[in-house]
Amino acid sequence: MSATKLDIKTIHEFLAEQPNVDVSDAWKRCWGIHAGIVDRVRARFSVTQHPSTLGREYYTSLDGGMEGSFTAYTGREVDWLVHSWLGNRRASLLDMNATVFLSQQNRVPHLIVIFGTVPKLFFYADYTPRVDLRMNLDYVNKYYEPANAAAIKIRGNPSFSWNWSHGTYLRGLMSPVATSIMGELNDANIDTCEAYLKDFVDRWFGWLDEAAKDPLPESERAAQQHYDYYVREVGYRTDPMNVLAQRAFGQAEFEKMLDLRCGVSQMAATRRNR
Repeated sequence: MSATKLDIKTIHEFLAEQPNVDVSDAWKRCWGIHAGIVDRVRARFSVTQHPSTLGREYYTSLDGGMEGSFTAYTGREVDWLVHSWLGNRRASLLDMNATVFLSQQNRVPHLIVIFGTVPKLFFYADYTPRVDLRMNLDYVNKYYEPANAAAIKIRGNPSFSWNWSHGTYLRGLMSPVATSIMGELNDANIDTCEAYLKDFVDRWFGWLDEAAKDPLPESERAAQQHYDYYVREVGYRTDPMNVLAQRAFGQAEFEKMLDLRCGVSQMAATRRNR
């Protein structure tokens, strides 16, 4: 694979350079891709919208400069299924998320899919590990080796540059097949990401089918939940993109939004004793 260019600007630098570009069409496409993934998860699992997210289907900052949507679902087999976006569709900046944090019936990796515009296209897709990969070669071989070739191929695509998060903890969460890339905001590049996601998401659903035949023993589920909840909460709290909400909504409202994003109330109500 040829050397891959890195985009090393921070989110603060992107915000400072933010041109006034209408990204509404890109929002429609990417939000639709996310919706397809979320709908597929909802069709497989019995989940309901968590009460804490009711009324957040659309909201804006007081000055109208930032808008967004936050919906989260939960159920017996899915702890926290999130479909959300935040930004300004008429002024360059968007952060769109479809994330699936599974409950503890198995150790299938969680699913993370992110699109963004700055106004370049940002794309992130990963299977978040649920064990320490350095101590679990079998887990690596089962869940990451099958995705390795496709991840290397898209990373080498000349239409994209590699984006390395400035969040130290977030980099620690990235799996060996994490894709974090940026390219020009055009239909061709969105097409490439959409095609990559087809196999990426199909593979994940195949793992769920296999895991249903060999559930995680009950005796291991409390410890697994502790791991899952820690990773979920700290990952959200250390996300550099939090600056979008912090700047637009102020510290007090931002902290409420962050608790909502983490699913603090869902975790408190379901936490097992270790």
